[in-house]
Amino acid sequence: MIKFMYKVFSFAVLQKNIIFAERINNQNTKYTMNEHLDNLEPKAVFQQFKPILSVPRPSKKEEKMTKYLENWGKEHNLETIVDAIGNVIIRKPATKGMENRKMVCLQSHIDMVCEKNSDKVFDFEKDAIETYVEDGWLKAKGTTLGADDGIGVATALAILHADNIEHGPLECLFTVDEETGLTGSMNLSSDALKSNILLNLDSEDEGEMFIGCAGGMDTLGYMPFSWEENKETLAYSLMVKGLKGGHSGDDINKGRACANKALNRMLWAMNQKFEIRLADFDGGNLRNAIAREAKAIFTIKAENEKAMQEMIACFTSNLQYEFRTTEPDMQVELVKVEAPKQVVDKVSQDKLFDVIYAVPHGVLAMSREIENFVETSTNLASIKIKDNCFHIVTSQRSSVESALKAAATRVEACLRLVGAKVEHTDGYPGWSPNTDSEILNVVVASYERLFGKKPIVRAIHAGLECGLIGEKYPKMDMISYGPTLRGVHSPDEKMDIHTLEMFWQHTLDILKNIPQE
Repeated sequence: MIKFMYKVFSFAVLQKNIIFAERINNQNTKYTMNEHLDNLEPKAVFQQFKPILSVPRPSKKEEKMTKYLENWGKEHNLETIVDAIGNVIIRKPATKGMENRKMVCLQSHIDMVCEKNSDKVFDFEKDAIETYVEDGWLKAKGTTLGADDGIGVATALAILHADNIEHGPLECLFTVDEETGLTGSMNLSSDALKSNILLNLDSEDEGEMFIGCAGGMDTLGYMPFSWEENKETLAYSLMVKGLKGGHSGDDINKGRACANKALNRMLWAMNQKFEIRLADFDGGNLRNAIAREAKAIFTIKAENEKAMQEMIACFTSNLQYEFRTTEPDMQVELVKVEAPKQVVDKVSQDKLFDVIYAVPHGVLAMSREIENFVETSTNLASIKIKDNCFHIVTSQRSSVESALKAAATRVEACLRLVGAKVEHTDGYPGWSPNTDSEILNVVVASYERLFGKKPIVRAIHAGLECGLIGEKYPKMDMISYGPTLRGVHSPDEKMDIHTLEMFWQHTLDILKNIPQE
């Protein structure tokens, strides 16, 4: 049980719009059990997902999960390979009578996005995810659920474990670090796989089959600054929280607020009027997640305190109105804190406020050919202070290579105008759709046969490992699908349990109907 108490400072004009609070206690009881999963269908999948919830698997720290899969494969007497980067391949022979079918690779990633609510005490490197069921959805208590893509891993393991499922020869590829760098698929050997067909189990909309995805890259800015002695005795913490956040690909077009942008609007305005001094800025966490929370600590002259409070109340009201439909739980919290010993030098502070305002965030272009399809976007993901330097992390996505580079250059230009050093990651390629795909025909026919309706076939703005795998295996026939997930990359992540049953039945039927060699 979380104990979380506040001492509230308020006056009438602020009561509905702003929280003044002093945190005085925060305790958490660690949970390790998820027994209720034993009663959910499909049992075969939840039987495998339950232990996965107890294995730590943050991106770039998947060693325990890699070892878990290695031991699992060997315990089941299956050919198991672990490569140098930590990817795991487990192979299973065909069932009787299916030996002449084309070999299929079931592919999923083992890492998870590690996001939690600020009032949740939780260590993703030690603690087990605690789940619960609400209105047909599987959720986690205060953290990401990890169904992205733990449920894909569990599905593959369930098929490997079963002795009553018809299938041809199988290999299951479990990749590392999909969420923060795609380094698992990027470092996959070009001769590691034997398959002709790849089923990527990492999509989040039941009834939608994906045959293409956007490419992406990160643009990183580093702004050095100097510390100066603080001369003010009055200091406040200002925090934007309660936002939905979400996936910077799937959710970028949903009109959600970026906490970094919202917080900076208030800081910029206060700085113009009161000449505040910044002591800290901590917003967002992950490159592929829309920032849900952002907090700054600043000092202000005592004679401006009341006017500042009124300004923040007004800003809060305006922001809540602007995002009234997409961010109904938005909160702004203003807390009086102990005055810091030092603050950021004035010139650097002002440059930071300017560049956060200037750097774009959100959809940059919609497709001219595909209705309601995001072509190009950028995400102002994270702003942190490290080693006397502002670290600004952004990510760009596009299904058009030239537009991707232009978006990254636009962000670079903004950062360079304030003297920041800029770096770009190598990025990852998009996945070009193949409407003549043999596996696409199998998957669509199976879905229509099982559910009596046509699935939606489309590309996705989010990145998938299919692009990188396709570069190494240009003849690989690929498709991506999955159960319905919502709120991924945030503590609101949830999975529609009914759609998992549909996904499971669909996968088994696909394997049963794989063409012959």
